[in-house]
Order: sequence, then C-alpha cells, then structure tokens
Amino acid sequence: MNNAQNVTIKGTKDGLTLHLDDTCSYEELKKELDRKISSSSYMQEEDKLITVKVEVGNRYLTVAQQEELKELIRQKRHLIVDEIKTNVVTKEEAEQLRQEQQIVTIARVIRSGQVVEVTGDLLLIGDVNPGGTVKASGNIFIMGTLKGIAHAGCNGNDEAVIAASVMKPSQLRISECINRAPDQSSDDDSKMECAYIANNKQIIVDRLQVLIQQRPNLTRFEGGR
Repeated sequence: MNNAQNVTIKGTKDGLTLHLDDTCSYEELKKELDRKISSSSYMQEEDKLITVKVEVGNRYLTVAQQEELKELIRQKRHLIVDEIKTNVVTKEEAEQLRQEQQIVTIARVIRSGQVVEVTGDLLLIGDVNPGGTVKASGNIFIMGTLKGIAHAGCNGNDEAVIAASVMKPSQLRISECINRAPDQSSDDDSKMECAYIANNKQIIVDRLQVLIQQRPNLTRFEGGR
C-alpha cells in the first residue's frame, strides 16, 4: 500500500488541518502520521505554536485511540490539538440527534403551576394558561392560546421559534433571550403569530408567515424550502 496518501497536511490561516485516510489500518495510519508531521516544513517554525485540526472521515476511533493520536501530535514541537472530527456517531449520539429532531405532540391544557418540558419540538394542542410553562429544546408550536410562559431552544438554540394561534404570553424565552409581555403582540385573535430572535439578539413577535423567510430550515413542515 502507498502510505504516502494516508496523511495529508494542509496549512490554513488558523493552523494545520490533518486529513487522515479512513481505509488503511490504524497502525499504518499512526506510523504515517508520525513520519509526515516530523518531516513537514511547517515544523520548522520552532518559536510558533501551531493549532492542529484532525479530520478522520468515516473512521471510528475509540476514546483511547483519539487520545493516542492527540498525544502523538502533542509530542511534536509546538503543536496544539484543537479537535478531532469524524463523520461517525455513536449510538448514544444518534439517539440524542433523533430526540432533538423529533416532534412531541401533547393534547391538553397547561394550567397554572404546571411545567411541560420536552426534548425536540413541542406541538401543543391546547392552551397555556397564566402561570403555566412549556419548554422545549427545539421549537414550540401551540394550537391554542399562549397566556403563560414559553421557552423554546432551552438548551441554547438561538434558531428556535415559538408560534401560537393566540399570542398573549406572560413571558417569552428563546435560548437565553427573554421578552416579557411583548408589546408587538396583536389584539387580533384571528391571526397566528410567531416569535424568533432577530439579528439584534432581541425577540421579535410577528405574523406567522414571516417564518418562511426568517427560518427557511423549518423543512419538516409542508411549505418549507
């Protein structure tokens, strides 16, 4: 096998990127990596710290193997490992992704003092009364009246949105942004409204139709592009 192709080193403005072949054996890869970074011209800059990103493609690396590669790179002069990127996810990571992308449907009224929290998007068929709270790691869609608290993107997702048939909340939260009793809310109960974080990091309440432009990645719903 031609080991020369197992490791490719590319210089970027942020440091070095190491592209590691994902078809050769792990032992071959280690040996070639050691040779390549030892002889690379980038290593001649002795007084400069160099940040290294490692891309391993479709290769699965155990935690021990990742640490072994990091240590091999760290042993070379002035190299700092920033991250190891792989296309492979574990079963646990895949399950977490599945949960984050699911839509949880609940048909009930959320009364004062009740808190409903879900992983993924929440579709509530019912009202959120004053004093009630709904939370989701993703988006919140309420087919009813929102008079309580809604917190979308509660794990830090700034792209999350809140939509309700009637938007009269006591508080809106998206990620870390808070909007109490938004002044923009319409008195016309016949129009569905939505809330999202604008470029100025403020929560904006607007008509539902603007979501097509503001959040075009809502592709799980008919009409998304």
